Amino acid sequence: MSTVQKDMSLTGQPPKALNATQKIATVIGLGGLAILLLATFNINFPNKGLWLAVSLSALTIGIVLFAKGAYANKLEGIRNDGVWFKSMTSRGFWAWVAGIALTGFYIILYFFPQYLGLVSEGSNKGLIALFDPLSLMLSGNPASQWFVYGTLYTVAIVAFGVKFIWKYRHNQYEKLRTISVMFFQTAFAFIIPELMARLNTDDFSLPYTDLKNMWPLNYYAFDGWRVDEYINAQTIGLAFLLFAILSIFVISPFLTYKYGKRWYCSWVCGCGGLAETAGDSFRHLSDKSMTAWKVERWVIHSVLVFSVVMTTAVVSTYLGYDPNKYWLTKDMFLIGVAVFLGVLFAVIWYFKRQELKKDARYGAIGYLVIVLALIGIHYFTGTENNKIFIFEADTLRSSYGFLIGSIFSGVIGTGFYPIFGNRVWCRMGCPMAGILGIQQRLFSKFRITTNGGQCISCGNCSTYCEMGIDVRSYAQKGENIVRASCVGCGICSAVCPRGVLKLENGPLEGRINGNDVLLGNDVDLMALVNAKK
Repeated sequence: MSTVQKDMSLTGQPPKALNATQKIATVIGLGGLAILLLATFNINFPNKGLWLAVSLSALTIGIVLFAKGAYANKLEGIRNDGVWFKSMTSRGFWAWVAGIALTGFYIILYFFPQYLGLVSEGSNKGLIALFDPLSLMLSGNPASQWFVYGTLYTVAIVAFGVKFIWKYRHNQYEKLRTISVMFFQTAFAFIIPELMARLNTDDFSLPYTDLKNMWPLNYYAFDGWRVDEYINAQTIGLAFLLFAILSIFVISPFLTYKYGKRWYCSWVCGCGGLAETAGDSFRHLSDKSMTAWKVERWVIHSVLVFSVVMTTAVVSTYLGYDPNKYWLTKDMFLIGVAVFLGVLFAVIWYFKRQELKKDARYGAIGYLVIVLALIGIHYFTGTENNKIFIFEADTLRSSYGFLIGSIFSGVIGTGFYPIFGNRVWCRMGCPMAGILGIQQRLFSKFRITTNGGQCISCGNCSTYCEMGIDVRSYAQKGENIVRASCVGCGICSAVCPRGVLKLENGPLEGRINGNDVLLGNDVDLMALVNAKK
């Protein structure tokens, strides 16, 4: 039977003791986790496939049953549930314990997989050996630490996705996009790549990976070994390579123009999928300060610039200076990149001056850095020794992968959900989010419209914005929200008690106008003032 909250608090009530359903769910979930921990300490399970199925099933059932106990007997609508009163969700003791534990797991996963039981020659042991039956069934290969991670990652998105759907069951948009990320993670990031590995032979190798990742998030897309895989796979490999290029220059810009960066960040991306599902309870911890916003813009654009420079440098190492040997010489390629970026920046500046004026210095500085780097690549690299500047190409690529792909996206970005919030990687470090954000700010039809006359300044929207946007300040003015960082998750709209916020795709004209102030329902005060002049 549904209960009715009799007071007027919008922030929820202090947490009560767990109900019977949640207690049972906790025991079941901890049982599944215990099996994984015992395997980590080299407990040898006689039937690994059965015990793995029991463990993963228990974890999934525990999470779903806990969600049932939390939300089944409550009315649909805003679900704050006293998050600022709980240690886990208010940077308390248990939040730090969870953050340190998750970070420790990521460090071991990335840098010390042997402690999880990975054996380079011979049979796996420990936790990784427990996953061997599932890996052999899907790909025909023994498990690796990345297969273990991918399996647990997928289970987390699916199980917490069900919890998320239950929590926001009053909102059709939230249910649809959650089903989408569950599907893309399970099918395109996990099952299909594993099944593709079965097609590989000694003479034929498919360049399988997470099929929904694209450059620059997939920062190794144009590494030598990767391109060789595409070429060696013949027709299907070249099709993958062509699709990768089209994704960067055609598919992604078109979808972002139509729907904003949400098509990827909130509907497809695995990083965003984990943040939205398993990380939902920590979305209110995102830093909303102006300082955080300034740091965010500098850091994410710096990562994007570095990604562009690194990719250009890597591609240039395949080329030479002799036009008799190369139809595309290194000089032609570097000049072409500089000219392309220069023309692109000039076109944007000419047609989007108003939208770009606040960020012009970022674009100018980024372009200057790229051009200087291209000059450096021209004078200080060579194909004969595969060097970029004074460093080995592999060293720079591995350093970028270590700092951005491992430390930032994994250890900090995911391990510290309970401390920094669930989207710190997306805000600060994802180069894909950086590119899509620029496109969204300048060329997309997407915006969040506001009805200022209905806003009661409760602050729910700002509190639960995982990207650190002060949504309330826009709503109070009746101003459209068009921010490069917005991933279109729609939670601000879902938790608004007055229906002030609405996610829309509309014409580009008048999309960004910071002077409009609305009084009542869609009454444009500035239009009235200008009409009297």
